[in-house]
Amino acid sequence: PTTALPAGPLLGGLLVDSAGWRWIFLLNVPIVAAAMAGVLAVVGEAGARERRAVPLDLAGMALAPVVLGGLVWTVIAFGHGQRGTAAATAVLTVAAAAAFAVAERRAAAPMVPGGLLRAPAFLGAGGIALIMNLATNGVLFVATLRLQQAEHRSALAAGAMLLPMAVPLAILAPVSGRLTARFGTRVPLAAGTAIAAAGSLGLLATGPGGSYGALLPVLLGVGIGDGLIVTAVVAAAMRAVPSGHAGLAGGFNNTARQVGTALGVAVYGAVAGSALRPAHFTAGLHTLAWVSLALWLAALGLVRVVPSR
Repeated sequence: PTTALPAGPLLGGLLVDSAGWRWIFLLNVPIVAAAMAGVLAVVGEAGARERRAVPLDLAGMALAPVVLGGLVWTVIAFGHGQRGTAAATAVLTVAAAAAFAVAERRAAAPMVPGGLLRAPAFLGAGGIALIMNLATNGVLFVATLRLQQAEHRSALAAGAMLLPMAVPLAILAPVSGRLTARFGTRVPLAAGTAIAAAGSLGLLATGPGGSYGALLPVLLGVGIGDGLIVTAVVAAAMRAVPSGHAGLAGGFNNTARQVGTALGVAVYGAVAGSALRPAHFTAGLHTLAWVSLALWLAALGLVRVVPSR
């Protein structure tokens, strides 16, 4: 997935400019269909029989999306000043989270075994992954707003101008793997979070009439930091659990990243607002510089609890 990242902004921009933004979502349909066909073709029947012996956690599968969707909806509604909607969705989210916790305790085969949720090393790796995607995609979202709404760039041009974030991530992911193999997970994790924190402070240099050059250090810093983190954080998650749960740990870590992505877009978008209001948007970016710094420092603090080897 990391090697495909640089192509995403360019292909997405090209598709939006040529066919319209709706095709971004329609494009997923044949991709998912091909993935399903591939799973059916590759996954052996013996493995399928073994998995059928373990009951599915249907209650957990139904409630987890409600919790995550409700959380994101609450943040978005609050950011748009819809206090009544935000309050209602917050209550729904809390109730769904409580029901999910009860369902997981009663499930014969819960989605996430309770013991793992009490393991600091496992939760620490998940926390770093969540923060990484929250801060990264939040910055990516507001940078896109700046380029397209304030600077009136086309979707394709904006996508090309975001490559300084995507390319380092793709190039450095294998480097992170080699560093993890040689020095353990903490060295690349600490270096990556520190570099991303420093890069995020570049948002303070942005102004209403600022140029693309003000965004460039932010994109580079976050991209380089993410490139060092991405492989190491998955390795940390898988090393934090017994070998029999390694696949579950990897899946949980990836889910934490996706939750971070959804929250990042919601939170950063709510704070920054529309780039068509330059003064308010710039003030929001400056606030988000400090928010990002706090998030990356929190991730740096979590490095201490993850397993090194």
